Amino acid sequence: MATTCDSSYDRISELKAFDDTKAGVKGLVDAGITKVPRIFHHLRDDRDNTSLVAAEGKFRIPMIDLEDVHKGPPQRKEIVDRVRNASETWGFFEVVNHGIPVDVLEEMKDGVGYNSNFDLFSSPSANWRDTFSCVMAPISPRPEELPAAFRDIMMEYSNKVCKLATVLFELLSEALGLKSDHLKEMDCVKGQALLSHYYPACPEPELAMGTTKHSDPDFLTILLQDDIGGLQIFHQNHWIDVPPVHGALVVNIGDLLQASTG
Repeated sequence: MATTCDSSYDRISELKAFDDTKAGVKGLVDAGITKVPRIFHHLRDDRDNTSLVAAEGKFRIPMIDLEDVHKGPPQRKEIVDRVRNASETWGFFEVVNHGIPVDVLEEMKDGVGYNSNFDLFSSPSANWRDTFSCVMAPISPRPEELPAAFRDIMMEYSNKVCKLATVLFELLSEALGLKSDHLKEMDCVKGQALLSHYYPACPEPELAMGTTKHSDPDFLTILLQDDIGGLQIFHQNHWIDVPPVHGALVVNIGDLLQASTG
């Protein structure tokens, strides 16, 4: 990791001061800062050979239409084949006509609150984002435990995403040559965590990262993007932009599913 030596810099004190505000990154933005605090400076690894960004249009994440998923064997087999190919070659795909109304997606983006970096004291640099996280299953929170501003849409969205996940796990099971309920019987659908990220405008975007590179330690991630964009995935030694598509959801094959089926 590329670093600079500065004996006068007390990172722990700066981290603690930020954490003690309980205002998150939004608090910094609301205060009108013009310089990004050093704890957010992204340290570029000079040894990293995975930083190539693909030219626009060179790659496109697969898009899968689920409208015909229940119509019959021919249509379903075509969808299963597309899921198999996307999962094997990308580990990501987008889905449309997934059964979740667009108004639910829009309300979910508008209504969720947040806190800040869960790994603030352990990561090399803090991410320029705030996050709200909540475990929704197998034991759902009581509605009164959720902030009133977004409890209703959060519960509705969670229920609909769980139904979509069941369909996706059926398709993935069939893509693996297994019975459609195989992954469901492994309890892959049993747990659900909901994370909502807030990325405020950054006064020095060249110094910070909203989310550093990572893989998801779960079975499946279903991601709802806002209209701002910025999501990238790693494919064939390039970082690929995934622009937002209205009404679409991004699906990511997680580490646990890869380990369970590899």
